[in-house]
Amino acid sequence: MPHWKRVTIVGVGLIGGSIGSSLRRLRLADEVIGVGRSLDTLSVAEQLGAITSATTDWASGLAGADVVVVCTPVEHIPDHVRTAAQLAPQAWITDAGSAKSQIVQALRDQTERYIGSHPLAGSEKTGCGHSRDDLFVDRVAIVTPTDDTPPTLTERASEFWRSLGANVVAMSPSQHDDALAATSHLPHVVASALAAATDRSQLDLTGTGWRDATRIASGDVEMWRQILTGNQTPVLQAIDRFSEVFNDFREALADGDQARIQQLLEVGKQNRDAVGS
Repeated sequence: MPHWKRVTIVGVGLIGGSIGSSLRRLRLADEVIGVGRSLDTLSVAEQLGAITSATTDWASGLAGADVVVVCTPVEHIPDHVRTAAQLAPQAWITDAGSAKSQIVQALRDQTERYIGSHPLAGSEKTGCGHSRDDLFVDRVAIVTPTDDTPPTLTERASEFWRSLGANVVAMSPSQHDDALAATSHLPHVVASALAAATDRSQLDLTGTGWRDATRIASGDVEMWRQILTGNQTPVLQAIDRFSEVFNDFREALADGDQARIQQLLEVGKQNRDAVGS
């Protein structure tokens, strides 16, 4: 297993806190430093054991870091990576953002030090209080090298996520964004649309189907605004593909085409069953 003297996590929420907790449980780092804006929030992470110390002073928090993981909202990641690159000249840097192309493009001059990452282990819950030290076990973590990324940096990032228990997949930033638009961003749009389309007078009559289908709609609104606008074109394409299938359902139902309705339901069932529980 790898071992680092100091890992600095910028933004110790659900993902950042889970990274820190995992590193500490597995004893992969001597120090796990949390950097953020609020000492109150950081003190919670420290009390939970997600980090060994906390600071709002970027210079002290990044000094001597071997690895920096930026876990802030996607609109802030480029600036935070640049700051980390200046203050931790010996460290390699990654992030955990859900939309990659815009971030990687903005950091194209940092390819010797920075590589994009995205662990597929989020939740509708936010904050370090919901972090887990096994959050990444048997989950997928995507690394997004470009043609300019040194192979050694790709391997370092891959080794980092594997050490936390994740199964690592490498793909380009654009491939990542196309895939996640369909498998993560579109589901959030659909869940939010379904929740918004339900009359408030009927909410007391919702069952497990509605609750399961809309669970992720309770995610942080500002975070999701940034993700959807940061991956605008692939999300629009995913919405268009969904709209075609949704309209097929409507037309089949309007026509009383029971064979087509069954076929559409069967395709959905097969795809869902293929994923498992």
